[in-house]
Amino acid sequence: MKGLVIKNTGSWYTVKTDDGKVIESKIKGNFRLKGIRSTNPVAVGDRVEIVTNQEGTAFITSIDDRRNYIVRKSPNLSKQSHILAANLDQAFLIVTVSHPQTSTTFIDRFLAGAEAYRVPVVLVFNKRDILDEDEQRYQQMMMTLYKTIGYDCCEICAATGEGVDELRPLLADKVTLFSGNSGVGKSTLINILIPEAQQRTAEISDAHDTGMHTTTFSEMLELPNGGYVIDTPGIKGFGTFDIEKEELTSYFREIFEFSKECKFSNCTHTHEPGCAVRKAVEDHFIAESRYQSYLSMLEDKEENKYREAF
Repeated sequence: MKGLVIKNTGSWYTVKTDDGKVIESKIKGNFRLKGIRSTNPVAVGDRVEIVTNQEGTAFITSIDDRRNYIVRKSPNLSKQSHILAANLDQAFLIVTVSHPQTSTTFIDRFLAGAEAYRVPVVLVFNKRDILDEDEQRYQQMMMTLYKTIGYDCCEICAATGEGVDELRPLLADKVTLFSGNSGVGKSTLINILIPEAQQRTAEISDAHDTGMHTTTFSEMLELPNGGYVIDTPGIKGFGTFDIEKEELTSYFREIFEFSKECKFSNCTHTHEPGCAVRKAVEDHFIAESRYQSYLSMLEDKEENKYREAF
């Protein structure tokens, strides 16, 4: 029996079969994907084969080849990945410049990871209603930066619904991953888009101006007008996984363009003479924040670097 994994609670997987049944399933035996060292070998969005034993328990026995996926380093286990979701049409990264602040390093790491697996990203800037003048100017600068690089950006206020209607046509008939730090308003936004979802929300912690985890597992939710949203737990850090240093340049769009002019084809853009990328940074054609994000990812090979919160 074939189906789609629509929820992952860690030990159980909810599968929606092709004939519309919803079946709670487990992984059969010591199930591992070839070539992927993952804490969750089955992910929301996977197409799977399930069988039922004599006791009536359903088991996932195989996974169809994935079109793509978003993966990050497991926050707890070295040399292991955590797959956020599979078979995506796009990802919406929900960001806030304040309450809590989403760092440019986190944004850039997510974008590079999505580029690596060919997942288009839309940056959704939330909570514009609570920004002061300086924060509003900073948000406009950030949006201009990422639009110039080639990323679509939207401004919304999920608490009031302002700007949300602009997202609906972008989501129609597509499978979209929603991701971001805890507290940026993913669940609030989903409750507007899918009222019956009734995702839990929580207040921001005043002590640290950080969000509290309200989503504890990944879940695929059907949109009223077609398509799916995949809600994921809020994440503090985005340690990249299985991206080699030699490949990294190509996952930063503007750095890749300038790298074509470097003196050496294997330039790392850190110290080499004739580096067009470092000159572009000096001349302000590449943002310093993007270059620093690139450098931080180059250093990821250092042991335990991924454990830090970005």
